[in-house]
Amino acid sequence: MRWCSSSMLHPLRCVRVRSCARRGKNTVPLWIREVWAYMRLLVQSLYFSSLTDSDVVFDSVFEPVFWTVDYVTRWFGTVFVCLVVILTGSILAIAYLILLPMIFRTYTPLWIAWHVCYGHWNMVMIIFHYYKAITTSPGSPPTEKNGSPFVAVCKKCIIPKPARTHHCGICNRCILKMDHHCPWLNNCVGHFNHRYFFSFCVALAVGCVYCSISGRNLFIEAYNAIERFKHLDGEKPGVPVTGMGVLIGLLPPGQTTYQTAAPPHTFKEKLIHKSIIYMWVLTSTVAVALGSLTLWHAVLISRGETSIERHINSKERNRVVKRGGVYRNPFNHGRLNNWKIFLGVEKTSHWLTRVLLPSGHAPPGDGLKWDVFPVKKDLIPV
Repeated sequence: MRWCSSSMLHPLRCVRVRSCARRGKNTVPLWIREVWAYMRLLVQSLYFSSLTDSDVVFDSVFEPVFWTVDYVTRWFGTVFVCLVVILTGSILAIAYLILLPMIFRTYTPLWIAWHVCYGHWNMVMIIFHYYKAITTSPGSPPTEKNGSPFVAVCKKCIIPKPARTHHCGICNRCILKMDHHCPWLNNCVGHFNHRYFFSFCVALAVGCVYCSISGRNLFIEAYNAIERFKHLDGEKPGVPVTGMGVLIGLLPPGQTTYQTAAPPHTFKEKLIHKSIIYMWVLTSTVAVALGSLTLWHAVLISRGETSIERHINSKERNRVVKRGGVYRNPFNHGRLNNWKIFLGVEKTSHWLTRVLLPSGHAPPGDGLKWDVFPVKKDLIPV
């Protein structure tokens, strides 16, 4: 620049100012810059430190996919809840409008009393526990500083996490003793509503099995009636039938017979038969699917672990076994004690008032502190 005269510096400065002004006018849109900055951050996170492993790389690369799935699941939660209400309501409508009058006409008083009492008890258990599972918060750790023990710090919430606490990307918060996020509840299953979720699954599965078994004969009759209606609708009454009768020797040659006219069947009868078929197919399908899920959760409860802890304990068990040790779940107090703690049974009468009847009692503990040493004696002598 020192070889340039002062007369040349002024035009160069003008050209530089104009080029800067043009760059300002051609600025890339903000949303593109944000996406580009986010992608650069993801790439940089892959080699952020020496502690980076395959899990960190996987989470970083698929973070947009996880975010999309969480957003869609959060939005569809309300749709799933409405679907459960509609399907359950349709089964109740069929039971009250079709099956109950049929029971009163054909069954003995003892069987009528059984079906009425059991059916209404099962219905109350389903409605109560589903409502409580939806409306009860699973519980979250406090955001302010306190003296509660914690085992880690959530990298998303940036708050201390107590034992058995995990972050839910759909709810966007940490959940105490998180089991999983259930889209059919539009809520997480955690410390304070885990019992409601499991009781709802048991009540609904048992109710579907009850409807499937008790309605089997009605389903067969309705299915046969529908098939008979289709067959008779395809026939034309009054058509002469001579060939088959002559061949088998039942009719002499030249004699003609006619098919019997199809019996009249109304729209109401068709609707009743199709409703029974719909009820049986739906309840049987739900009984198989939900029954399998309920049995799996029962196994987890017997072991004193949640769905998430099942995977964590499996990895930890393999790690300890490779070192020649024996791993034991620190929250497993024995099968019977695990069920007593889970159901909140503290005395003998609670098996009736808290298990077989609807109960809104809270689970033992606050979800922040846990007894981690297994004991061989009964925690609750019931």
